Amino acid sequence: MNFLAHLHLAALSESSLLGNLLADFVRGSPEGLFSSDIVAGIRMHRRVDTLTDKHPLVIEARRLFRCEYRRVAPITLDIIWDHFLSLHWDKFEKNYSLPEFVNLARRDIEPHLSSTPEKFQELNQYLWSQNLLIRYADMSCIANVLQGMARRRPKLSALAGSYQDIENHYLDFEALFWQFYPQMMTLASNKRLLEQEISPEPCTFPK
Repeated sequence: MNFLAHLHLAALSESSLLGNLLADFVRGSPEGLFSSDIVAGIRMHRRVDTLTDKHPLVIEARRLFRCEYRRVAPITLDIIWDHFLSLHWDKFEKNYSLPEFVNLARRDIEPHLSSTPEKFQELNQYLWSQNLLIRYADMSCIANVLQGMARRRPKLSALAGSYQDIENHYLDFEALFWQFYPQMMTLASNKRLLEQEISPEPCTFPK
């Protein structure tokens, strides 16, 4: 769900934007299904997810949720990370304004949609037409996204309630993001997220 962060890290790594955005819609090995650059992007997305899930700061962020919402905390955190990145974009990215970057990503991805899964095409139609990556800076948009997901998927109904925990600990989440995301940017810029294997050590960053 952290579409903006995945696209930004992909750009920093000079990795396929399409592959990094597509990854959640591909099950199993992508080899042979797409071109080599898209496959590499899918694998980078998966490495980012693995590093994020194990990162001490992300684990700390999950503990801020009440027990009944910790099951869906990873989804809520993905969305709130994109909120902070959208909100503070100009402090993280000096080469493009957020609208410029979104337009760049759209122009890069849209020509290739016909060869991607239908659900991914539906996501793109929604993502770009609703200007979602820019609107993520508005917390009312975040609330609507979580409520919409909770309505569409009964198993994720707790997402709606998890928004209250975001409100209750907003400054804590923001402080953790300011520590966590620059570390991911450094890995991306140094092409560490493109390696075939990444040892557990990068997950334990100095504070």
